[in-house]
Amino acid sequence: MKSLTPLGMAALGSGIIGITYGLARFVFGLFLPSMREELTITPTMAGVIGALPFLSFVFAILAAPWVTRGLGIRNTAVAAAGLAGIGMLTIAQAPTSLVLATGVLICGISTGLSSPVMAQSVYRVVPSGLRGRVNAVINAGTSLGIALAMPAVLIWAEAWRSAYVAFTALAALGALAALVYLPRDERPATSSTSHKASISREQWVGIGQLSTLAGLMGVVSAAYWVFAPDAVITAGGLASSQTAWMWLAVGLGGLAGGGAGDLITRFGPALSHVIGLTVMSASLALLAIDPGHFPLALASAALFGVGYMTLTGFYLVRSTQIMAEAPALGPVLPLLATSTGQVAGSPLAGWLVGSQGHAVTFVLFAALGLAAALLGSWLLHSRDTADWHAL
Repeated sequence: MKSLTPLGMAALGSGIIGITYGLARFVFGLFLPSMREELTITPTMAGVIGALPFLSFVFAILAAPWVTRGLGIRNTAVAAAGLAGIGMLTIAQAPTSLVLATGVLICGISTGLSSPVMAQSVYRVVPSGLRGRVNAVINAGTSLGIALAMPAVLIWAEAWRSAYVAFTALAALGALAALVYLPRDERPATSSTSHKASISREQWVGIGQLSTLAGLMGVVSAAYWVFAPDAVITAGGLASSQTAWMWLAVGLGGLAGGGAGDLITRFGPALSHVIGLTVMSASLALLAIDPGHFPLALASAALFGVGYMTLTGFYLVRSTQIMAEAPALGPVLPLLATSTGQVAGSPLAGWLVGSQGHAVTFVLFAALGLAAALLGSWLLHSRDTADWHAL
């Protein structure tokens, strides 16, 4: 193993998260219109397939702390990147919607393994004072993966299979980097998992609050991830190449999520969460106004990137702060709740798109996001501020 600095850990972690989240999981929606046309996929079926990576993520992230303890940091990270490659290669070769669904399912497993092992890596490599910032930067790596989809779409246009072959090659590079740079011996870190029995009631309450809010955010975000490109193409009449610029805007906007740790420090948990959900809801509403207006679609995409990555960074940083001695366990429940919400939200959005159209669907999901923001303000203020900082 080569020694990693905090900056090196941030760069490597961002790359692996960019592959497993950005490319293997969230880029699916960008290529969905072409997939639907070639494989004859209905909106409802697309919603179900879009939920599969979230579903497999649920099971993978539940197992991730124990997988990390058993395999070690290095092997678990290699497995995460490797599964992303296998899943994306399966998608690239899919002759039917069933095989496509299988590849998407495998991609979700890679995602579920990657976040806990990266949190554990930060715990091992990075000094305590920098962990919140490094975790937030790593989480924002999702945006890098999403941004990479933009040149892929411009180069291959309708050739989504070729794009996924290229993504597979990047996943192989990520697995190799993890093999070279991440620590293999996990014995010093496994003791952190054993602290589960000593986690206090206050800590569980804090994690429970985060998980409730993360689940609602997951529902709201699912409509955008799966159906935003479909909305601007099907309902708005834009070209598929223009959705590449939207995903670039999502990726660039999402880089703001790297400041989630600093946002919490400056404004506190409650206001930080309200800001994130309000921005996300605004992005959904903008797309509903006129999906055929390209500048508006770009603004919507950038706002969605800011909102989503700020919120996921918020849940990650707060969970690792609350369970500081169990960094691989802390993010599990909030990330699990996010994915559970996306499992529910994706087919719901598919059904609404099929029955009510894209505009109504996005307006309803935007309203749900504002309701979740209000609930979050109440939940996070219901605890004494001193108790939050004492956790």
